[in-house]
Amino acid sequence: MPRRCSVCTHPDRENIDEVLVGATAISAIAAKYRDISEDALGRHKANHLPAKLVMAEKAKEVAQADSLLEQVRDLQGRALAILDQAEMSGDLRTALGAIREARGNLELLAKLLGELSDAPQVNLNVSSEWLQIRAVIVTALEAHPEAKNSVLRAIRSVDSSAA
Repeated sequence: MPRRCSVCTHPDRENIDEVLVGATAISAIAAKYRDISEDALGRHKANHLPAKLVMAEKAKEVAQADSLLEQVRDLQGRALAILDQAEMSGDLRTALGAIREARGNLELLAKLLGELSDAPQVNLNVSSEWLQIRAVIVTALEAHPEAKNSVLRAIRSVDSSAA
């Protein structure tokens, strides 16, 4: 007969389920409920966590993201309205400030929508690490001229398509 889930039978199951749905680490939950192992919590989360709780948490996250987007869009509209007023009154200093704010809002919106990234861009063709690794690979293939030529052709084709 299979063992019963120690979380399903726990007197604080509802609280445990709610915490499992959130961002709290399983190790922290296990530390609080010392009578339940991390493995048991992981199995319960994967197999027994009520689907409604998971769906509710996802809906909450979506609602928060929608609210944030709406706030940024509202700020953008207000910045553009100030820009219009400043231009009509000839107040160039305020107009420039409104342009800066509008640009910042556009950048933030693009980041929130995944259209802009802060991730650093690396050109591998000039990366000292890549040049070192490439030299090690070519040197290791010296004893295998056919493989070496094949690898060099592949590297050159990638280098030329990236240019």
